[in-house]
Amino acid sequence: MPDYDIIIFGDTCVDLIINGTDVVPEFGQVEKLVENYTLEMGGSCCIFAAQAAKLGLKVGVLGRVGDDAFGQLLIQRLNEAGADTQHITVDPTLKTGLTIHLTKPDDRAMLTHLGSLNVLTPADVTEAFLASARHLHYASLFLHTGLLPDWTGILRRAKQHGLSVSLDTNWDPDDKWGSGLQGAFPLVDVFLPNEQEALRITRADTLDQAVADLRAKVNILALKRGADGANAYQAHEEARFAVEPATPGGDGIGAGDSFDAGFVAAWLRGLPLAQCLEVACICGRSVAGQIGGFRGQPRAGDIALFD
Repeated sequence: MPDYDIIIFGDTCVDLIINGTDVVPEFGQVEKLVENYTLEMGGSCCIFAAQAAKLGLKVGVLGRVGDDAFGQLLIQRLNEAGADTQHITVDPTLKTGLTIHLTKPDDRAMLTHLGSLNVLTPADVTEAFLASARHLHYASLFLHTGLLPDWTGILRRAKQHGLSVSLDTNWDPDDKWGSGLQGAFPLVDVFLPNEQEALRITRADTLDQAVADLRAKVNILALKRGADGANAYQAHEEARFAVEPATPGGDGIGAGDSFDAGFVAAWLRGLPLAQCLEVACICGRSVAGQIGGFRGQPRAGDIALFD
């Protein structure tokens, strides 16, 4: 049996979340007061890894962090969740990645220092690591710039080892949506975009057109629709799940990543498409009602469908 159910490449960073009604900085040495701040583990891949581990899966994370307090926090959080961090290297030449979230009640802006987030290269992804799992989840596609030149080669190697593959590109900061993405779709078993990503990737005029395009290219499409829930498609099967509003006061950070982990965890358990979608929405909604992407994540015992 493989050592892991899932392996993932860690986009190692922390989130410094600043909350307030007026969090827009004003230059000219103007000092403003904010209501609150939170320091938490960030990174789409790392948040996914934590949620998947909390749902009872054996998760291995490959990455590097700096020899600093932020790196210690990230490793601590992954260990608390139950993920295996033995493949995360502490590198004193790096700073752990950092994203500053300036969050208002209805919006947020982000400032990111990549640091350790994007330092992995294809040479770091050994055959032994790929062979140690039954599934690879690939996320933060456009931020993993060190892997980007041969990311489809990594997927191909994973498939040769018999792994299934899920993909969430996350947003492309350059808004180009290239890097061989279209050619990679035949290697992807589960694709997990949100509505805006689906429209950008397909360059479709409508969401229906985007869905039709993507359904023809991937085995399973799970489409995140924010407060409207989510839809899933496989062959001629469709499932829809509506969600109740999240608990007020959350910031939505990491909700989509926990959605991904919930869907993949249920899919690896062999649950039907509709139940995979329900588990995913439970995880996403739970995180959306909290600050940061870690604290609201449910455990396997919180998911009735896992009984």
